[in-house]
Amino acid sequence: MAIEKMKKLRLMAVRGQKEELLRELLLLGCVEVSEPESDALEPEVRDHLSKEGSELLRYRGEHSRLVQAVELLGKYAPAKKPLLSAKPETDSDAILDDSTLPQMLETADEIIGRDERIRRITAEESRMRGQIESLSPWLELDYPLACPGTEKCSVVLGGIPAAIDIGSAEAALNDAVEEAALVRVDSDKDQHYLALIALKEELPAALDSLREFGFAIASFSGMDGTAKECTERLNGELKRLAGEKEAAAKEIWDQRVHREELELSADRLNAKIACAEAEDRMYGMDSTIVLQGWALAKKVPELEKCLEKYDCAWELSDPDPEEYPDVPVKLTNNKITNGLNMVTNMYSLPAYDGVDPNPLMAPFFILFYGLMMADMGYGLLMIIAAVVAMKKIKPRAGTLSFCQLLLWGGISTFVMGFLTGGFFGDALAQIGKILGKPDGWGELWCLFNPMNDSMMVLIGAMVLGLIHLNTGMVISVVEKVKKGDAESAIWEEGSLWVILIGIIFMVLDIGSIAGVPLVLVLGCLMLFYGGSREAKGFGKVTSVFSTLYNTLTGWFGDILSYSRIMALMLAGSVIATVFNTIGGIANNLVLFIIVFIIGHALNFALNLLGCYVHDLRLQCLEYFGKFYKDGGKAFDPLAINTKYYDITE
Repeated sequence: MAIEKMKKLRLMAVRGQKEELLRELLLLGCVEVSEPESDALEPEVRDHLSKEGSELLRYRGEHSRLVQAVELLGKYAPAKKPLLSAKPETDSDAILDDSTLPQMLETADEIIGRDERIRRITAEESRMRGQIESLSPWLELDYPLACPGTEKCSVVLGGIPAAIDIGSAEAALNDAVEEAALVRVDSDKDQHYLALIALKEELPAALDSLREFGFAIASFSGMDGTAKECTERLNGELKRLAGEKEAAAKEIWDQRVHREELELSADRLNAKIACAEAEDRMYGMDSTIVLQGWALAKKVPELEKCLEKYDCAWELSDPDPEEYPDVPVKLTNNKITNGLNMVTNMYSLPAYDGVDPNPLMAPFFILFYGLMMADMGYGLLMIIAAVVAMKKIKPRAGTLSFCQLLLWGGISTFVMGFLTGGFFGDALAQIGKILGKPDGWGELWCLFNPMNDSMMVLIGAMVLGLIHLNTGMVISVVEKVKKGDAESAIWEEGSLWVILIGIIFMVLDIGSIAGVPLVLVLGCLMLFYGGSREAKGFGKVTSVFSTLYNTLTGWFGDILSYSRIMALMLAGSVIATVFNTIGGIANNLVLFIIVFIIGHALNFALNLLGCYVHDLRLQCLEYFGKFYKDGGKAFDPLAINTKYYDITE
């Protein structure tokens, strides 16, 4: 398990073979195409180069249409799939065969068009229902809504707030004009719905008199006939639109037979997008293209065999140290360390010249997780879930890492649960009490019990923390020596180890002269010298105090962080026991099972996430802080990446 070695690739090829060459590299999946360095080219060549164009935007647009069509089929014609079903499989030839792509794009446009029609109909229905609701107070009015009145008389429909007394409004109207009437049509909790009848020449004065009462004229734009007639007409239109919408939905449902081909076409366009993105990073001239990138060193023989088929010239070289920040990183893992990719990816990939943290972290992460969870029942659930998921889903990439991490964490949890005697807390003992079994029935053997031996667990967690931190220091020393920086290793990690040995000797009363612990004093002197060797002048004095402060607080805080192992182990055990006790209060097995399922589901979910987060913190902050050099960027080769189908090997 290590960081894969990379080779820098420079290539010039005949333009006519560009598409075929990119297709071969896509199938090979071992080359990441990057922008070529202009200063690495001869001036006479560089001046004639121009950036290659591609149809990337068109491909992305077409891909978006296909994905949208698949999602719409999932909405209107959901596919019945078995629980935890794996993706269908196909081969690379099927992915690269785009003969049916134009037809599927037409099908996708038809589905999208029908959905847009349904959404327009839905908006129109919403508008009509709003109109029907606004007409409901006027249904008893047998008068055309759009009619302004007679030759001499005006009729205005409107309303005033329900809190206003209609009598007061009528009195104000009568005081303002002689010939006018205010007729109440309907009322609700918000408003009085009124019809104002007045002579045309007196209408402005009538409206002015009602304005202080909040009279608002109702708008019936486009309404022809009475409120009842308009409502009947709108209801008829709603029925017609419902039929249209149902027909459009049926047309989408009929397209379900193309679901698999639409999904396959979307994955085909993913391959086209990958090639187009690579093409966008290339430069060329009239008859030549220039490609630069990174290739997996172990795949060089296959790559060279592939390139030999084309009219091209290439160069493969090792990256220079100054290029390391730009070299992409790919980690090689086995079945155990692959699960730790989740942790590394959440933190940061190592630098190309760093060290692969997964094999160094795996034993500690798995052990700590099991200690925090420490229950055979929870461990069994994790193991079963991981095994079933890997068998049914056949996961890959990140999903596979999660399942593998769940499996190893479950095994560790089961083993630690066996050592602590926990099986869903003390569930078996509680069941024994309910069934009237003798005392001690259901109590499992344990090496130690976190609730009774909490101090021992705390000391053990601190010891594990000390081992964990020192392992990180050993890795740091090895890396420094490899890079020729043994001096830093001696004055930094070496001085701390001398101090640690000195503390042990002082406790055991070994190596002291006249009560002075010589080894401890030597370690402190080494530490102070190492911390001040880069300082000058008065800075050497201040560096002594800063070194002392940082060392004491840093190590004290780091080791104290490992107390979370004990805290989580104890918390999970106590919560499980509390739920079991609550379930056993009624001394009824059925009630116990109900409380047991609810309580342990909550405790399991809480611990599943909590233990992961705290374990992650111990690795990323305490452990990685001793040796880890991050900042690597993931290796992103030109390869077939699919969403709906898995490619058979």
